[in-house]
Formats: sequence, C-alpha cells, structure tokens
Amino acid sequence: MTTQETGTGKKRHFLSFWTGMKLWQQIFIGLIAGLIVGAILGPSAAAIKPIGTVFINLIKMLIVPLIFVSLVCGVTAMHDANKMGRIALKTIVIYLMTTAVAITIGLGLGTLLQPGAGIDITAASTVEAREAPTLVDTLIGLFPTNPIAAMANGSVLQIIVFAILFGIAINLAGEAGAKIRQFFEWMAEVIYKLTGVIVALAPYGVFALMAWVAGTYGMDVLLPLGMVILAVYLGCVIHAIVVYGGAISLVAKLNPIRYFQGIAEAQAVAFTTTSSSGTLPVTMSCTQKNLGVSRGVSSFVLPLGATINMDGTALYQGVCALFVAQAFGISLGFDQYVTIILTATLASIGTAGVPGAGLIMLSLVLTSVGLPLEGVAIIAGIDRILDMARTALNVTGDGMVSVVVAKSEGELDEATYGRPHVLGAEDGAEEAAAH
Repeated sequence: MTTQETGTGKKRHFLSFWTGMKLWQQIFIGLIAGLIVGAILGPSAAAIKPIGTVFINLIKMLIVPLIFVSLVCGVTAMHDANKMGRIALKTIVIYLMTTAVAITIGLGLGTLLQPGAGIDITAASTVEAREAPTLVDTLIGLFPTNPIAAMANGSVLQIIVFAILFGIAINLAGEAGAKIRQFFEWMAEVIYKLTGVIVALAPYGVFALMAWVAGTYGMDVLLPLGMVILAVYLGCVIHAIVVYGGAISLVAKLNPIRYFQGIAEAQAVAFTTTSSSGTLPVTMSCTQKNLGVSRGVSSFVLPLGATINMDGTALYQGVCALFVAQAFGISLGFDQYVTIILTATLASIGTAGVPGAGLIMLSLVLTSVGLPLEGVAIIAGIDRILDMARTALNVTGDGMVSVVVAKSEGELDEATYGRPHVLGAEDGAEEAAAH
C-alpha cells in the first residue's frame, strides 16, 4: 500500500468519524479548536474571522422566512371546533404567559449575577446598539403598515404579528385558504431543510469566531461562562418550583409534589436527549398514567407544547442577552427589556420545532435590541449543557399545562393523579405507535 493510499484511507476514516458525530459534539470541538488556534496565532487569528462572519450572515438570512413560514403553519394547524378551540386558547395563553415569566426570570438573574461583568470586548463589535423606542411606540410598532417593508427591514415583532393575522385569515378563507395552507406547509419543509443545512455549519462558524475572540482578547473572556451555566440552571429550578408548582397548587388545586413525582421520568428523558419532541411519548405516558390527564387533552396539549412551549429557551435568552450586553459594554434600558420579553415570547412560536432553535431565538433577541451577534458564538460552545436544563424545563411545563387544562375541563382523573407508575419499554412503544 502506498503512502498516498494510506493518507487517503486516514482522511476517509476521519471524515466518517466527523460526520458520525452529533452536532453538539462538533460544535464543542469547534469551540475548543478555536480557542487553541486563537491562543497560538494571537491577533493573527483575525484572518479566520470572515468564516464566522459568513455563518452569522446565513443565520440572519434565515430570520425572516423562518419566522413567517413556520408561524403561519402553526396558526393554520389549529382547528376551531368548540371544545378544541377553547382548549387551544387556554393552552396557548398559558404557554405564552409562562414563557414571558421565564424570560423575565432570566433577565432578573442576568442582572443579579452579572455573568458578563468584567469583560470588555466593545471594540470588537461592528454592530451598534440601536436607540430603543418608548414602551408605547413598541406596542404601536407591533402592527406593520407595510408587511413587505417589515420583512425587508427585519422588523421581527411586526413579522410575527403579521404572520399570526395572515394565518388566521387563511383559516377563515375556506377552500381558497386550504390551497394557501398547503403551499405554506410545502414552503415550511423547504425552509426547515435550509435551516438544517445552515445549522450544520455551526461548528465551523464557532471555530472561526472563537479563534478570533481568543486570539484578540485572550482566554479571560471565557471565564464567565461558568456563571452563565449557573444562572440558567438556577433559573430553571426557580421557574419549575415557583411557576409550575404554583400553577398546580393555586390554579389546579393539586399537590405540586405529586406532580413533580409523576413527571420525573419525562424530565429524565428530556434532560438526556435534549429533545422535547423525542420525549413526547414518555411525556404522554406520564401525564395519562401518573397524573390522570385524559387521552384527548394530552393528545392535543402535549404535541402543541412540544412545538411552541420554550420556557427554558426563553429563560436562557434573558441570561444570555444580558451576558452579551455586559460583555460588549452595552447598557440596556427598561424599554429594551420589554422588547426582549416580547421578542422571546413571540419568537418561541416562530422558531418552534426548528433544529438549533435556541441559537436562532438568541439571534432574534439580540437583533431586536441591537446587540452584537458575535456573542452567539461564545454561547454556542456551551449550548449543549444549557440545552439539557432548558429542555427538561420545557417538558415539565408541557405536563403542567396539560394538568391545568384537563382539570379546568373536568378531564382529570384525580384518583390517578400522583399515583406511582414506573414507565416500561412497552409504554413508550405503545405511545409512540399511537401518536
């Protein structure tokens, strides 16, 4: 065997090994490799930055079509049967309320713990923070006078509102609306494929941006990441106990301890798989067999929750947005805090079910208040660690909403609620087959 053949075999083995890895592993390797290269090259690592800039531009390119198409599809998927419409309204309102509370908790912890304090990379930013409008102007500005202009200008909140109204109009348009609905479903599949392709480039973008950061500013810039992790995990625990436990106790008038016992298996699966959709069969088994939620309610509320409930991700947005603002030396005012809350809450629906939704949402939130998107690369390296906590919180919230809605509709078997039941392999297989 020649030396050339041996080298070719090694390259094929490496490529097979690399492509067989999970995306979060590739991103983590890109982060570490970027740090090493940046430490070695020093300021010369700035020559690699254009690769990261291209990745950031591709992320920006996704924002408008992804938000509009996915949100229109989400709205048109709702049916207006009397009871189902009532359940849908309750479900969506609760999900949006808890998401708004989650982002507020994240902002509070970001303000209290100051994860980005002591870092000064302002000179690296090529994006200036825009002057925030007043609260009244923000509310008025939700409604676009020209939706095409809103899309061209990247006005995220206006795009979200127009998409919701457009989706409602499709549902009301009868036969003509059905054709438009089908078109958007096809368009969504194409956009999701494109999103997958771009998110797959994340390891290379992260590598380039981290090499630039480490080479230009040194390793000290990464020390606060431990505080970011602490803030996100602490926020998830607070949100679960206070918000979810409080809703179970005060709204549903049930024992919150029994709720957490009943949903524990789903939490464990969510924490290890970092997939709300992948955990769905176990979540449905927990709510039906451990918590007494009727099959009808759980079959509607939980899939919807796996799609639009992103409390953990929203909380993470609050912490990370303040981390980026503090790291780049940008002060945020009350109006900008409100903008972050509104953007993260509404964008949680718009980015639903999209691979890499956490980073996509973070880019939306940063864009909404003019914060530099370079901060996304720093967060991406620890995204897997953060994703474990926020996915577990999302699934916990899904279960809570199903219990509260079932209780309000008289479809909760309180004799079953909190009853110990160990989920077996047959349970997951049965639920997967049924749904």
